[in-house]
Amino acid sequence: MKKIVAAGLFGLSLSASGLAMAEPVKIGMITTLSGGGAGLGIDTRDGFMLAIEQAGNDEIEVVIEDDGQKPELAVQIADKMIQSDQVDILTGIVWSNLAMAVVPSATAQGKFYVSTNAAPAALAGANCHPMYFNAAYQNDNLHEAAGEYANGQYEKMFIMAPNYPAGQDSLTGFKRYFKGEVTNEVYTQVGQTDYAAEIAQIRDSGAEAVFMFLPGGMGIAFMKQYAQSGVDIPVTGPGFSFSQDVLPAIGDAALGVKNSGQWAPDFDNEASKAFLAAFQEKYDRLPSIYAVQAYDAAQLILSAAAKADVKDADAFAAAMMEADIQSPRGDFSFNTNRHPIQDIYMMEVVKDGDVLTNATVEKVFDDHGDAYAEQCTQ
Repeated sequence: MKKIVAAGLFGLSLSASGLAMAEPVKIGMITTLSGGGAGLGIDTRDGFMLAIEQAGNDEIEVVIEDDGQKPELAVQIADKMIQSDQVDILTGIVWSNLAMAVVPSATAQGKFYVSTNAAPAALAGANCHPMYFNAAYQNDNLHEAAGEYANGQYEKMFIMAPNYPAGQDSLTGFKRYFKGEVTNEVYTQVGQTDYAAEIAQIRDSGAEAVFMFLPGGMGIAFMKQYAQSGVDIPVTGPGFSFSQDVLPAIGDAALGVKNSGQWAPDFDNEASKAFLAAFQEKYDRLPSIYAVQAYDAAQLILSAAAKADVKDADAFAAAMMEADIQSPRGDFSFNTNRHPIQDIYMMEVVKDGDVLTNATVEKVFDDHGDAYAEQCTQ
């Protein structure tokens, strides 16, 4: 699936409206628009394009292709975008195994990569790169917040995630902060849809609660089967497992679940209110954290492009580091490894009328960075 979009539909920019770009910028977005993870990629695309369109600048061009959640396809698309489409910046990948396949090659070829989601630990520390920026988080972060929050709630936890880089980072992050006992640490298959064996393990574990990171269709399948199982051990997780794109499919089984995140629709700041209203007006649905992260990634690119030529890598990177945007998340800055420093909260799934959504419970971390920044020397 391919689409070429030139910006310029309307001009409501929160960051770069009215500013001429130093040079035209071509952006290649590789994201998941089909299969079980399509909801994540659709929100990524839509959040990113909202910011691009709000800028109203016809010097920005975006090429969008579907990776089908397949690493080999993502690599092929990236190579074509770099060599044939001549993009200046790549973005959009949702899954960390795909990012690990694409990002090092892209930066080695002198292209910027601005992540809207995937944030593997391997790219945050010793293998960081001055042309790789992450606008979302570092993979461990939201799970760290869930672990910290669990300390005041539970002494024994069953923890579970898919067996790929983000899943491994997830449980590492949770354990970094959780001080109680982990009764079971279980890794499932990526794309798994049957969780009967894992639910049986949970039933017999002696755990007081479950922490699970299962994004997209995996989380939908697990939560539906868990609700039908009769197991009454409460479930917690990161916001990825209970994001706006999957809540309608999970249904009432998600009600009351606590999950960690850096944004919710009830945030009371002007940038969040404006983003929420614009997204709902354009797409007729509530945005997820994937949409917010992508929106900010586009804002960051727009802000940097208004100040520096993307062909001047040092100048463009310096402009990116300024993080001169108004984020719906509130305060946002880059750490020394070009990953976010931001507040992280605990949310709860609630019903607003007939719509399932997340409401803020409390702030867990203030100006939280990541555990790998000091290993980054580039």
